[in-house]
Amino acid sequence: MTLLKRSPALSLSGASRFAAARLKALRAALLAAFATLALLPAPALARDWQPSERIETYAVTGATGIDLYRSIGDRAPSAGVGQAIAFTDFELLWSRDYRPQPDGSCILASARPSLTIIYRWPVAPSGLAPDVAASWARFIAGVEKHERVHGDHVIEMTEKIQAFSTGLSAPADADCNKVRAKLQEFLAGMAAERLARARAFDRDEMGNGGNVHQLILALVNGP
Repeated sequence: MTLLKRSPALSLSGASRFAAARLKALRAALLAAFATLALLPAPALARDWQPSERIETYAVTGATGIDLYRSIGDRAPSAGVGQAIAFTDFELLWSRDYRPQPDGSCILASARPSLTIIYRWPVAPSGLAPDVAASWARFIAGVEKHERVHGDHVIEMTEKIQAFSTGLSAPADADCNKVRAKLQEFLAGMAAERLARARAFDRDEMGNGGNVHQLILALVNGP
C-alpha cells in the first residue's frame, strides 16, 4: 500500500520492485474482474405498477368432444370480425403528470398505467365422462396458454408506452399540447403494432398444424 504514495519518477529496487510487480498483478486482476462484471446483464428495472386480470366465461354443453366444440360454435362471443373460441381484451387508463416549465416548454414528468387484462373462454359442464373431461382439460389449458400470450403482448405494449411517455418534452409548449400530440401519435402506432402482432400470432396458431388447430382436432376427434 505504501507504494501508492511513491512518486513514479523514483527508481525502485529490491523489495520495492517485488512489491511493484505484485501491485501490477493486482491491478490486472481487478481490471479483469471489472471487465467480467461489465459483461453481466444489468438487472431489470422494477415495474412501478402491476397489471390485474379478470376472467370471464361462457358455458357450453355436450357430452363428447365434438358436441362441446359445436356448442362453442353456437355460443362463442363476438370478437370484432366474428366469433372466437376465446379472446383477450383490456382496459388501460393512465395517470399523467404534465408540467409546464418556466422557459415555456412542457415535460411529461410521469405516466403511470392502470391495466386490467380481460380473458374470456368457454367452460364445460360438470359430470363429463373421465376421458372427455381429460380431453377438455387439455383443450382449455392450451386455449388459456394461447390467450395469455396476447395478454403478455398488451403488457409489453404498456411498458413501451410508459417508457416513451416518461420525460417526453416539447419547446414552446406552455399548454402541453405539443407533448400530447406527440404522445397520441405514438399511441396510435403502438395500437397498430399490437393488433398486427396479435393477428400474426393467431395466424400461426390457428393455421394448419398450429397449436390451436391441433387443440381443436384433438378435441373433436377425441372421446
